[in-house]
Amino acid sequence: MHLKHLSLTNFRNFARLDLDIPRRAVLLVGANAQGKTSVLEAIYYLATFASFQTHTDRQLVNFIEARKPLAVGRIVGDYRRGNASHRLEVRLILEPAGVNGQRLRKEILMDGVKRSPGEAIGNFNAVLFIPQMSLILEGGPDERRRYLNLTLAQAVPHYAATLARYSKALEQRNALLKLLGERGGDPGQLDVWDGTLARAGAQLIAWRISAIQELERLAAQEHLRLTRGAEVLRLAYDPAYEPLPSANGQIALRLDTPLDRSGLKLEEIEQGFLARLKQARAEEIARGVTAIGPHRDELRFLSNAIDLGDYGSRGQIRTTLLSLKLAEVSWLHQRTGQWPVILLDEVMAELDANRRADLLQAVAETEQTLLTTTDLKLYDPAFVDTAKVWRVEAGSIVKTVDEERG
Repeated sequence: MHLKHLSLTNFRNFARLDLDIPRRAVLLVGANAQGKTSVLEAIYYLATFASFQTHTDRQLVNFIEARKPLAVGRIVGDYRRGNASHRLEVRLILEPAGVNGQRLRKEILMDGVKRSPGEAIGNFNAVLFIPQMSLILEGGPDERRRYLNLTLAQAVPHYAATLARYSKALEQRNALLKLLGERGGDPGQLDVWDGTLARAGAQLIAWRISAIQELERLAAQEHLRLTRGAEVLRLAYDPAYEPLPSANGQIALRLDTPLDRSGLKLEEIEQGFLARLKQARAEEIARGVTAIGPHRDELRFLSNAIDLGDYGSRGQIRTTLLSLKLAEVSWLHQRTGQWPVILLDEVMAELDANRRADLLQAVAETEQTLLTTTDLKLYDPAFVDTAKVWRVEAGSIVKTVDEERG
């Protein structure tokens, strides 16, 4: 898979950009705050319909354009997947709402046909590596769940739609729990939402079990190689609802011993989850919130049985992230049959010389990589000679470094 053409209109600091992108590696060079990262952000948005820099899509619309009552930002990507060419377009529309207000409406067109995010996600794949991704290990559980959701949605059909259905049911159930806690009423009203939550939640748990096991296998191999056999990496999935049955009378504790959940059937997970929701009703009505389910899942990273989120050094964090990202590339390729587009934003400064060489060697096996840097000296001259090098200045790609050399 590779991106052939990228068109931006009123996106971040780009009023207009039309760019034919070669299949090989592309280096975007320039000072900070010129638009290099925004190019990667736009490409990643085509893959996930989410920004890695903000949780508010309205901030993606060019700030000058956003002053107008009606403002539209556009991202259009023409790409090749296998033997077929496709066009994916996202429109971010700021339109009047209320008195002097605006609301954002998002439209997604796949080959000219409007699609929901759940229908369109997975058609174009990208893997992102940015320095602030250390939050996956060092941040809270919500950062790790977000990483899982964005990754799985690209490769697992219907994952995004199921997650949306789960989130909607969770919102409705929480509202009813709060109402029952404040005003009383028949707890049986929860039955409908319990059923919907259990069905969607069980499917999410089953997908996460499978995907995390596959990612762990690939990441552990990469990590063992990068640490020259000194560290063993493990991805420990801690679901808020544990589908593995426990012996009667035993209290479930978080253990670092690997658990094999691969033999669980979807029906078992759903029935167990539903029973657990009913068992916890009184407590959840009192609290006014659903306390168990995939929205509370945790993923931990352990190196030689040490939790890196609590005790990992800077070097261990960087090596683990590199292992995870290289595993993600391989996993998406195995799942989809296509190499994802690789997006690397200022990562070379975070890595030592050996890790830089390992990373460049890995991306050389893929079809297309876009990298940003403020300093070409961070890259091996042999790699720079084989890459297309463009300079980014003030929201424009004004000339290529290749042309400057000539």
